Amino acid sequence: MQDAEDVNILERARIESRVLVSADSDFAALLALQEAPQPSFVLFREKNVVSAEQYANLLLANMAALESELNCGCVVVFRGGLIRIRSLPISAE
Repeated sequence: MQDAEDVNILERARIESRVLVSADSDFAALLALQEAPQPSFVLFREKNVVSAEQYANLLLANMAALESELNCGCVVVFRGGLIRIRSLPISAE
């Protein structure tokens, strides 16, 4: 789905009960606009993580702590050596 529109990627992840992993913050904005409870989204904003293998290793090292939130629907942000979790849906209220 490399050339697919972001909304189509989100919809496929939702249908297939997958977690979306990206360095593209547009997915978090779309989830907020849609007030969607799924799919969960992992956003990498780490400057020193540059390869797919580094992303995978960082995610796998933290999976046990994140698994229950990811199953319930959330946005996870890796940034500056910290992890922030926000439950879905995200709403203005």
